[in-house]
Amino acid sequence: MSEVFEKILEAESGYGAGDHFGAEGAQANGRIWNVFQKSADVDPEIFIQYYKNPLLAVVSEAWLGPHFQVTAQVNIVRPGGKAQVSHRDYHLGFQQPDETVRYPLHTQQMSAMLTLQGAVAHTDMPLESGPTKLLPYSHLYPQGYVAYHQKAFQDYFEQHCVQLPLEKGDAVFFNPALFHAAGENLTTDFHRCANLLQVSSAFGKPMETVDSAHICRKIYPSLSTQWHCAALTDDEKATIACVAADGYAFPTNLDTDPPIGGLAPESMEALLVRALNEKMDSETFEIALAQLREKQRA
Repeated sequence: MSEVFEKILEAESGYGAGDHFGAEGAQANGRIWNVFQKSADVDPEIFIQYYKNPLLAVVSEAWLGPHFQVTAQVNIVRPGGKAQVSHRDYHLGFQQPDETVRYPLHTQQMSAMLTLQGAVAHTDMPLESGPTKLLPYSHLYPQGYVAYHQKAFQDYFEQHCVQLPLEKGDAVFFNPALFHAAGENLTTDFHRCANLLQVSSAFGKPMETVDSAHICRKIYPSLSTQWHCAALTDDEKATIACVAADGYAFPTNLDTDPPIGGLAPESMEALLVRALNEKMDSETFEIALAQLREKQRA
């Protein structure tokens, strides 16, 4: 997957614009926005091998329940790259204070239950390379979505934060309300690379637009082959189906997509699993997928 990232970075000139909390200009971090969908385009086989990992489902479902939605962004902190400002993350972490205070406090606290932050290390991350700084227990502060903007809280963060060195292949997951920030890369020759996962509840709005139907079409031929040749365990099948497809049947158009025989119509994830189990060929699956999307249109 790291090689897939390199191909995408080369095609995009190495910089994704607009790191939310990082420096701009010559010392900007490298970014690949929506690397989740882009990696499926570049190499469907690697996408399956990477995202079939049942540990992703175990961790995500523990916080969010079933039918979670994955988005991912690659972050590369280059030698000399500056640290991010300490922050909380999406949803309300990406709002200005005057907008955040419009939401009742119980809504601010509840919003953290709708996403899970994760990072998969694609390089070793010794302390001098600046792995993510974390402030333990800061997710418990009710007013934190407003407070993190204030200099006093940012100074406190810098005085009390902790860092954990990681090895390539390690992963860390945490509550999005935890105050955190990418650290400064103090090396002269080491590029620190992580795949940042933002996993959303089926009931929340993810940050990035992901075309799940497109991903399903791209990976279906490879996935169908693996599905029927004992290449995947049951847990791996369940994980890749959940990750690739939208597992929640709503919103939909109930005139054209009524919940016949149950409380909800068939979801994209259910269709994908049914197609694989019934050994639909790719053309038949694409027709069924197009029909599902048309039924959901207003």
